[in-house]
Amino acid sequence: MTSAVIVDVVRTPSGKGKPGGGLSDVHPATLLAGVLGNLVERNDLDPALIDDVIAGCVTQSGEQAFNIARTAALAAGFPESVPATTVDRQCGSSQQAAHFAAQGVLAGAYDIVIACGVESMSRAPMFSNAQGKDANRAPLAHRYPGGLIQQGIAAEIITQRWKLDREALDAFAARSHRLAAETAAAGGFARELVPAGGLTADETIRPSTTADGLAALKPAFVDESMKQRFPEINWSITPGNSSPLTDGASAALIMSETAANRLGLRPRARFHAFAVTGDDPTLMLTAVIPATRKALANAGLSIDDIDAYEVNEAFAPVPLVWQHELAADPARLNPRGGAIALGHPLGASGTRLLATLVNHLDQTGGRYGLQTMCEAGGLANATIIERL
Repeated sequence: MTSAVIVDVVRTPSGKGKPGGGLSDVHPATLLAGVLGNLVERNDLDPALIDDVIAGCVTQSGEQAFNIARTAALAAGFPESVPATTVDRQCGSSQQAAHFAAQGVLAGAYDIVIACGVESMSRAPMFSNAQGKDANRAPLAHRYPGGLIQQGIAAEIITQRWKLDREALDAFAARSHRLAAETAAAGGFARELVPAGGLTADETIRPSTTADGLAALKPAFVDESMKQRFPEINWSITPGNSSPLTDGASAALIMSETAANRLGLRPRARFHAFAVTGDDPTLMLTAVIPATRKALANAGLSIDDIDAYEVNEAFAPVPLVWQHELAADPARLNPRGGAIALGHPLGASGTRLLATLVNHLDQTGGRYGLQTMCEAGGLANATIIERL
């Protein structure tokens, strides 16, 4: 059986996802087209050879509607014969795109495919595609009579359930900024970054961040009704220990090892195992734990066999709870910082994590890397790659 390999993976810098942010003037399809074009250009690949473009995008409304993958592929100058589709597995959308791409290669349906993702949270605000979302949950009322809750409240609940305190959350958030700033200063992100909209470096990293400074921030998700509904919560989730609203795009060139050899391209990593699973949609953020266990079982590996873990920092308690439950080495967890510092452009985050993970393994000589992503609705993807 042929291997599904990663030849290259790139991303834009992370722009602040608000008006005036470094990428807020760039149409999201243009943002995605930029990484698509760069990916084929720097690998001297004829785009006519691409069998499919699979893009993750969460808020598929406004400028991100109507199959943004196809719009971006055409905007990048790809031949009209190259198809494209857009997928939505919430925050894991582009990680799922990478799964679909690699699985298509393994099945023999694809030879060369690009998995990618985009989100312009400044131009297509989160939930702008969710008109009537409460009515859409009505069919679940019989099963979840208490109703589903937003992710910020879920983060508060798991913080309370796992007995994490505010100090631990803020310390982890400060670590994220410190590690990301150190990596950026050392040029560690240079190979994965593609300039966009005049932005050449991540706008979301704050090198001066300290736990003491974060301690002054107020909780973001509490009001009187929440206090009454959840009297047991200490309310610790703030803008400082959560991922910021972010604009960005990312893309991975995935192909069969046979195709890479034929084209004279050196594969950087191969896909070793995949998993996707569901968990409690009320807690919502904990599915990373069973997804990781499933991926490790599929790979025949233990957590100690993995050289680096990328666990998306949607909120600080997510990687901390994951680390506790997997008994994972904290030094290997998000060693270049995570989404708290590098941003979380929803649909682009999966292949963004992949870019950072591949480059970390390249630069440190590690063999196996694992990434996992919590997703709305109590879902999670997990992926294990092997550096070649």
